[in-house]
Amino acid sequence: MARWRGFAADLGASNGRTVLGEFDGQVLLLKELTRFPNQPATLGDTVYWDFPRLFHEVWVGLLAARQQGGIDSLGIDTWAVDFGLIDGHGELVANPRHYRNPQFVAAMTQVLASISKHDLFRRTGIQILPINTIFQLAYLRTERPQLLDCARHAVLLPDLFTFYLTGELASEFTDATTTQLLRQGTLDWDGDLLAALGIPSDLLPPVVPPLHRLGSLRPRLQAQLGAGRVDVVNVAEHDTASAILALPSGARKVAYISSGTWSLVGTLVPRPLITEVTEQFNFTNEGGVGNYRLLKNVMGLWLLQEVRRLWAHQGRNVSFADMMAMAQRANPMACVIDPDADVFLAPDDMVQTIQAFAARTGQHVPEDDAAVVRCILESLALKYRWVLERLEEATQSRFDVIHVVGGGVNNAALCQWTADATGKPVVAGPAEATVIGNLCAQLIVQGELSGVDEIPALIGRSFAQTTYTPRPDDGRWALGYERLVALMEQTEPTPASARTGGWGQGRQVKGDTC
Repeated sequence: MARWRGFAADLGASNGRTVLGEFDGQVLLLKELTRFPNQPATLGDTVYWDFPRLFHEVWVGLLAARQQGGIDSLGIDTWAVDFGLIDGHGELVANPRHYRNPQFVAAMTQVLASISKHDLFRRTGIQILPINTIFQLAYLRTERPQLLDCARHAVLLPDLFTFYLTGELASEFTDATTTQLLRQGTLDWDGDLLAALGIPSDLLPPVVPPLHRLGSLRPRLQAQLGAGRVDVVNVAEHDTASAILALPSGARKVAYISSGTWSLVGTLVPRPLITEVTEQFNFTNEGGVGNYRLLKNVMGLWLLQEVRRLWAHQGRNVSFADMMAMAQRANPMACVIDPDADVFLAPDDMVQTIQAFAARTGQHVPEDDAAVVRCILESLALKYRWVLERLEEATQSRFDVIHVVGGGVNNAALCQWTADATGKPVVAGPAEATVIGNLCAQLIVQGELSGVDEIPALIGRSFAQTTYTPRPDDGRWALGYERLVALMEQTEPTPASARTGGWGQGRQVKGDTC
């Protein structure tokens, strides 16, 4: 019989789910309550997240948990960098913008004209990407100042959920580090950076560490739920931080791939690693629980998701299992792409973009479905190798095993080809690492676990892992890797869209009001 029951809402950039966790003192059991797509909406030239619908989906999950006997606590984790603006009355000023909006590329260019990449990395320890919160806020300041003028706070996505659940405002540390606005190694916003952006110093709520009780459900929500007190916990609210909290190995010198819409390839370090090497290769130091996650973003399963979405629009319902099966039938190493080339960030047609990339780089063009899928998976495995080698150089360590957690655990072809490409064993699992990390954080706050050191043993008792052993290379992986490195050396520069407005105080738009 469960002595503790917790609720985890895990929202990724392509889908979300709510899960009930039950702990009997020895084993953690998961019961999926709801699952729902997270599909952004495009209005005009802007892509938005549908926050009210997502909040409703979390509430539907809470109602389902009540039908299962109720919960003691709950935690929310989401993707990083995005935020919502709320006014002084707590009302949402506008739906949050999607990090893939192309306008943020021009905003990044404007910011870096005033603040060098070197200074920005040294201050924050965060990789330079156009999706980062700093560039999103810069865009709003210059191009949509009326929105910021109406806002009292910019609230990161997971904190926006907890605010509407509890009424408490905070910026949880693991998510706050991804903004590129936090002074590296601290819990403090960088006031100089905010001033350079023309952003009020108190626009972002104070930063709080993970693994503490934020508050309880608002009385009205508690009454609607028909429950007693439900604690709302600041888990590691960045979904990758939650996933890494659930690594089955407690060792510090471990390489991991958190495999989902994005692939986060990294290791754990006790403090931000700010060096010439990490700066050169654009690594990032994201906050964890008692550590930092030194990692690099790789485009990840987004590539497959976009291909599948395109086929669905064409009336073809192809499952991920079918995609894996067709990839196994295709010729190996026929075409290699750099998954992180700018053209793959948000194309209208992923298949045509891959084909055009192959033609432009003088390679065999993947014409059929199987060839496209195999090209994506092999290219991801090769890019993982490149990042891991750079990671070993940065940390002066050698990683003998790669831990893969997240949804990519279910992609046996990618796990095996990652082992083959890197020459390292891959331990895959648990697949539900993000939810497990979320629930383990709640267990610690609720006193059911004494600390993070107990998590690996709990995971070992509760969830299975699969080991993939690297197979001898007949030369194809070595040749593919040479091709990837050559492609990366000739990567085209990031295109900048037409610049409008000024830098700093923003452009006044006649007639714009709250």
